[in-house]
Amino acid sequence: MRSLRVYEEAWPLHTPFVISRGSRSEAKVVVVEIEENGVKGVGECTPYPRYGESIDSVMAQIVSIGEELELGISREALQQLLPAGAARNAVDCALWNLEALKAGKTLAQMAGAELASSVITAQTVVIGTPDQMANSAKALWDNGARLLKVKLDDHLISERMVAIRAAVPEATLIVDANEAWHSDGLAARCQLLADLDVAMLEQPLPATEDAALANFIHPLPICADESCHTRESLTTLAGRYEMVNIKLDKTGGLTEALALAAEADAQGFGLMLGCMLCTSRAINAALPLTPKVRFADLDGPTWLAVDAEPALRFGTGTLYL
Repeated sequence: MRSLRVYEEAWPLHTPFVISRGSRSEAKVVVVEIEENGVKGVGECTPYPRYGESIDSVMAQIVSIGEELELGISREALQQLLPAGAARNAVDCALWNLEALKAGKTLAQMAGAELASSVITAQTVVIGTPDQMANSAKALWDNGARLLKVKLDDHLISERMVAIRAAVPEATLIVDANEAWHSDGLAARCQLLADLDVAMLEQPLPATEDAALANFIHPLPICADESCHTRESLTTLAGRYEMVNIKLDKTGGLTEALALAAEADAQGFGLMLGCMLCTSRAINAALPLTPKVRFADLDGPTWLAVDAEPALRFGTGTLYL
């Protein structure tokens, strides 16, 4: 028999994290512990209101399958018990962790992945005035970050991006519009980003407006985030997006994330690996995917005033393994 424990944690941020949907001062996560014969597997998720999730709803989902978990269900059976999302992610990753510990292996070894000694991760430039964002980008560059992810809403696009590029002329820039743009004017904005040598644009339109990207000629790759959750999403993304952003909280865990990565790659999509505001527990669970992706955006724990132990070691723009 296994035992199950589910609880909430709130981790304060050292500075507010500002995106187009508002500002956050803490990261709220749900933690799952599954213990069997003295070995404890741990998983973490970040409920996302954009997908109708809350701390309470996620905990209720997990508790609803408590009996099955205690009876020892497999990860494969879990995929049928809970839908893709944060709740399944925490449970799936706890089961992966439990299996790895029982086998005396690392998670990467269990997943058949060979990790590098370090991973280049994007550092986020949050929304602010053009000068604020340019100064933030320059400070990150000066401290070693070479890949910068610029958050944008629907305002001052040209002013912000021109200021940032002037501040960090050699940085690799990717832009995340977080569904804040509209089809009107999108072509001009894509051309602006291409002229500024931006490497990729992430989710410019609301997921419900993806049809506007069909047969839309654009000069830089566009990556699906909110529009891509699991393998089932891929059928509607072809011809609209060149890349997909894989996040364990969307796929419902590492099991589906690995399957999504394999299928997306087979269909010709480029891969990005992302995260929510989270602790090192969540990033550690995603590490087996890092050898497969073009861009890794794993800076969630770097926003925390204190991290969960054992904490991963981050430099500015680099995750050391």
